[in-house]
Amino acid sequence: MEYCVQPLNGENMSEQPSSKPSQNQLLFAAVVVMALIVVAVFVLSSKSEQPVENEKFKQDVVVPQTDPVKPVNTAQSQPEPEPDPEVVETYEPEPQPEPIPEPVEERIVEVKPAEPQLPSLDESDNEVKQSLGEYLTEQSLGLLVTEDMVRRTVVFVDNLAQGKVAKKHIPLSAPVDSFMALESDIIITDPNSFERYTPYVDMLSQMSNAQIVRLYKKFQPLIFEAYEEIGYEGEDFNYTLNEAISELLETQIPETSLPLIKDSVTYSYAYPEWEKLSDAQKQFLRMGPANMKRVKNKLAAVQKSLIK
Repeated sequence: MEYCVQPLNGENMSEQPSSKPSQNQLLFAAVVVMALIVVAVFVLSSKSEQPVENEKFKQDVVVPQTDPVKPVNTAQSQPEPEPDPEVVETYEPEPQPEPIPEPVEERIVEVKPAEPQLPSLDESDNEVKQSLGEYLTEQSLGLLVTEDMVRRTVVFVDNLAQGKVAKKHIPLSAPVDSFMALESDIIITDPNSFERYTPYVDMLSQMSNAQIVRLYKKFQPLIFEAYEEIGYEGEDFNYTLNEAISELLETQIPETSLPLIKDSVTYSYAYPEWEKLSDAQKQFLRMGPANMKRVKNKLAAVQKSLIK
């Protein structure tokens, strides 16, 4: 085989055929291979990049808009799958917990037991005696005057608050023994005379302060009614009772036997400061120092309970 080579640099050259490619042929082939590699790399890399449009060319060339052509499926025609029905999502509100009702405050109403119906004032003696019998001994009950008990007590207390002794309305029977005096150089009260009042003091001591107040509260309507009968406002009896108790509490307890003066069949105190006391206070002195202390202690406690 014969190859013709164009002259280079104006020289004519001829070359004998050879079974081996020349060095120039190998160089040319290497150049071609490198060019192909470069082109391949460029093409492959340009596929991943967005083409850069020539803005000037885009402005000068008007490209007609065509409807997009739907590609024809040359494969065996398959029925197009029906579109899934549109699912409309419905919002269901989450169930709300039922409101917890607020606790209803239970109001505890204290029901007081109905007070027993009191009898009329005229027929109240049996009721008063039975109530006192719950606390007093038979001996003490025998000291009571059981006729018109409420009225007697009201009138006696009203007089006592004024410093007087309503002898016709005393709610207790009189002592069996009489007053006795010891006469020598001076006249004094016989101490044995003090003892005749001890049963009455014992009767008062048998009842607690609460029991006395309870009885007073129980029969208070009848007491007020009886107080109105003698011309006062019924509720004013509370004040009157307090004054009567104070009258006795203000009585001084003598430390020694008091000298007396005999006038006919009666006795009076020799010292003016004792004689000028009210009739109620002088009657209180006849009970003797020991009984007076017991009574005053009881009356002070009862008075404190009544004013609460």
